[in-house]
Amino acid sequence: MGNNFGKIFRLTTFGESHGKAIGGIIDGCPSGIKIDIDFIQSQLDRRKPGQSKITTQRKESDKVEFLSGLFEGVSTGAPIGFIIKNEDAKSKDYSHIKDIFRPSHADFTYQKKYGLRDYRGGGRASARDTANWVVAGSLAQQILSGLGVSITAFVSSVGSVRFNKCYRSVNLSKIDENIVRCPDTETAIRMIKEVEKTKKEGDTIGGEITCIATGVPVGWGEPVFEKLHAEIGKAMLSINAVHGFKYGFEGYDISSTKGSVVNDVVAEQDGTTKTNFSGGILGGISNGNDIYCELAFKPVATIMQTQKSINTHGEEVEFTAKGRHDACVVPRAVPIVESMLALSLLDAYLKSKTNKI
Repeated sequence: MGNNFGKIFRLTTFGESHGKAIGGIIDGCPSGIKIDIDFIQSQLDRRKPGQSKITTQRKESDKVEFLSGLFEGVSTGAPIGFIIKNEDAKSKDYSHIKDIFRPSHADFTYQKKYGLRDYRGGGRASARDTANWVVAGSLAQQILSGLGVSITAFVSSVGSVRFNKCYRSVNLSKIDENIVRCPDTETAIRMIKEVEKTKKEGDTIGGEITCIATGVPVGWGEPVFEKLHAEIGKAMLSINAVHGFKYGFEGYDISSTKGSVVNDVVAEQDGTTKTNFSGGILGGISNGNDIYCELAFKPVATIMQTQKSINTHGEEVEFTAKGRHDACVVPRAVPIVESMLALSLLDAYLKSKTNKI
């Protein structure tokens, strides 16, 4: 259960961190869409491990292979099947913890729910599966681009180091000019130092990602149980290590601010408002302004320090993690966030075509 996302544009995924391959099936993709495979691969390259000195050094090419649903680079309307082979799994790094419930991991809950678990790299609980999401999300981004919608995400904090500028005041094309993916060079340097310091301590650190979609027209999203922000929130909270989601922006903590300050005044017939505290969504429906949301990521649960826990027999144990792990996951999560927003928005668009109120 729970291995698919979307109602019309639907992704179903399979695979584990240390299995032979991961992959998925995309159903509901309209026919006649010219697919840019290079763009999909470029997004996978932004997510893959081993890309910089501050990420895990697991070496995966993450080359996607399409098996069906495309003919001469164009979608046929049939299910799109794809796989990504696992090339650098080192399962022996996990043999010493196969009977141990690691703190803040899914080890205990998987064991109790299913009666067994794949302890190698977390198995199905691993963020390895998010490569599948990037494939589908990158395809969705291309369809949305044809509708005039553009999606951009960037790292807005690492630990206590924050990017406090409005996204409209900086050049977002500079996001990939540094390894932490923050559009402000000075802030990025401080973020990188924070990650490096944390890594030397054998510890991990959390952070935040900001994501914006421009060009979304009025009318996407359903008004009750499938509100646009609720669907986006579900998508974002499905990402490994995400523990917080909020939408709406203008530099205020809306929950502690008065309505007279954060009400958005409609200024134009197209729905454009003078401010965008609502994050481009009113009543669960897009209002034509930028969709704006922020995600909080907890520190990666695997730390390179000795920890205490219990094993499957209930005995107290001490252990130290081995292997290759991220000290901070947020730089690699940027394309994942973009992909999940794209999947949410494309599904909302397709639903809006069939369900008018």
